[in-house]
Amino acid sequence: MSVKVYGINHLAIEVDDIEKAVAFYQDVFDLVKLDEGEGDAFFKVGEHQFLAMFEVPKVQPVRTRHFGLMVRDQAQVNEVREKLTKKYGIELIPPFRCDFFDPFGNRVQVVDLHDESMVWLLPYREVQDAGIVFS
Repeated sequence: MSVKVYGINHLAIEVDDIEKAVAFYQDVFDLVKLDEGEGDAFFKVGEHQFLAMFEVPKVQPVRTRHFGLMVRDQAQVNEVREKLTKKYGIELIPPFRCDFFDPFGNRVQVVDLHDESMVWLLPYREVQDAGIVFS
């Protein structure tokens, strides 16, 4: 038998304050919360994936471990950059367009659908719904 991976179901991160983490990710990325419990929260990201957050007493620092969130275009990357730097005082990590450490120590990279090489990551319906056109 050959294993076929169809994508990533979810990503889990650790935070030291679940209420602040929920507020931060909802504010910066306008994520829709699917569920929450005592010390955890779950957000929809894309059609078939979710982001899980778990509260821990102490978050361990990271260096290169990170996750990437995909937004529609450069304008949305700029919107995220603006909110991160102006509202939250977060420094971006060069040389990338939008890499940063969230207030809980998780490294996040924000990318956009800037060319056809990224389109295969989305179900075709999402591409159509977003109105993405490649020249």
